[in-house]
Amino acid sequence: MQSRRLTPLDRLLSGVNKALRTVAAPAGRTARENPAKGVDAGELSQSEQSHAAGLMRVNHAGEVAAQGLYQGHALVARDHSVEAQLQRAADEEFDHLAWCEQRLTELGEVPSRLSPLWFAGAYAIGAASGMFGDRWSLGFIAETERQVCVHLEGHFECLPEADARSRAIVKQMRDEEAEHGENAMDAGAAELPRPLKRLMQLTSRIMTTTAYRL
Repeated sequence: MQSRRLTPLDRLLSGVNKALRTVAAPAGRTARENPAKGVDAGELSQSEQSHAAGLMRVNHAGEVAAQGLYQGHALVARDHSVEAQLQRAADEEFDHLAWCEQRLTELGEVPSRLSPLWFAGAYAIGAASGMFGDRWSLGFIAETERQVCVHLEGHFECLPEADARSRAIVKQMRDEEAEHGENAMDAGAAELPRPLKRLMQLTSRIMTTTAYRL
């Protein structure tokens, strides 16, 4: 049975629902098992725990932004297969969001207080870039995922060695982000101009610096 194509209003209402689910409610249970399940927490000093929490808060903020980005792109996607691909990736990204939130709770911390800002900004960027066509939308996704993989690799190296639970989550996220980027390239992503890539890096740096503490 063929699925019904969503109307623009359907997409908008779905986006509002997912926005509320992302920033206004606990992530709760996920469709997939947390990669940290069964992994020993390890002994962390107070400073190590605080640092790990800051990094996981940054990762959570990144996943909030990813939800906004994917939903913004899906809102204006022209090709049904591209829209479906974006929604599948967003579903996996929501698991990442929940895993980070669960780990933050274990570390006695909370997500960034600026989560609504991260979502709204990314949603606007996704919708705006998607207006130029699906190839550019996919190009934006591919470059974002490439930068995210670099960011997650750095976090994997910076997390305390004893924090095996956070490291397990970050490793799984990194592998899946790379897959999302490859899928976008295979679907026909356009290569973004170098100045735009640098602007994306600057924006990401601002978000990560702020979310580490807020």
